[in-house]
Amino acid sequence: MRMRPTLSWTPAEDLPPGTTDLQPVADALGAGGVLVLSGAGISTESGIPDYRGEGGSLSRHTPMTYQDFTAGAPARRRYWARSHLGWRTFGRARPNAGHRAVAAFGRRGLLAGVITQNVDGLHQAAGSEDVVELHGSLDRVVCLSCGAFSPRRELARRLEEANPGFDPVAAGINPDGDADLTDEQVGDFRVVPCAICGGILKPDVVFFGENVPPRRVEHCRALVREATSLLVLGSSLTVMSGLRFVRQAAEADKPVLIVNRDPTRGDRHALARVSAPLGAALTGVADRLGIPVGDDGPGRPAAAPPTS
Repeated sequence: MRMRPTLSWTPAEDLPPGTTDLQPVADALGAGGVLVLSGAGISTESGIPDYRGEGGSLSRHTPMTYQDFTAGAPARRRYWARSHLGWRTFGRARPNAGHRAVAAFGRRGLLAGVITQNVDGLHQAAGSEDVVELHGSLDRVVCLSCGAFSPRRELARRLEEANPGFDPVAAGINPDGDADLTDEQVGDFRVVPCAICGGILKPDVVFFGENVPPRRVEHCRALVREATSLLVLGSSLTVMSGLRFVRQAAEADKPVLIVNRDPTRGDRHALARVSAPLGAALTGVADRLGIPVGDDGPGRPAAAPPTS
């Protein structure tokens, strides 16, 4: 399925209202077999803004599309300049209470899996295992010509060498790791090619307008089939790549629970939407289940940032 660049949606007036009652979420987790689907909202407490919430990055930033990235060198120069700068901050983000709670639920055997729409690696940094990165990860780079993968830290080193002294002040960092820079700040930033074949390098993430790999989609669908319920954390479900799993669960009569402060595109399919901050809500659920959530996980950064 092609991921269309749908950036917003208008909530219908007949959507069920949100609640502050955590009990349905606690009941689902207590029964086990819960599949977690997380979005950018779970990482806001780690200092990474979401797209559509209050102060979301879409109010000032349009994410790069695959079509723009492949269309010409100017777009790629702008992307890599902004992403290179954003990586320094993005790579130092640390898991928050929400990520640690999900990891704690997993250690207790309550989860059927974790699917994340995020590219920040914070679930794994908190200790969650076998996380499906639906939209890929900024920690990897792929060549569009030869298909070779390489670590992002290696590309960061090469970009540092090609652009000595590049250190503009960004207006903000976005959920995709892109820093807000003006064209003047981007300047004549130098992009480096694939070290193997000289081809175009791209982060191993699914841009808007790009396909989510079919195998990955089918793996996620299998996780939904095997789960007893679906718990959505911090996603507006505006993009079909995540909403389709909510619809699949609802069609199979599996309970769908959503924790998100604002209405979502999947509310009509949900047993309940808890309107509360993710960290406090998930910590509260853990307390009800007698599961400690502290700094007991690895607590390492999502990815090692480059040294400058």
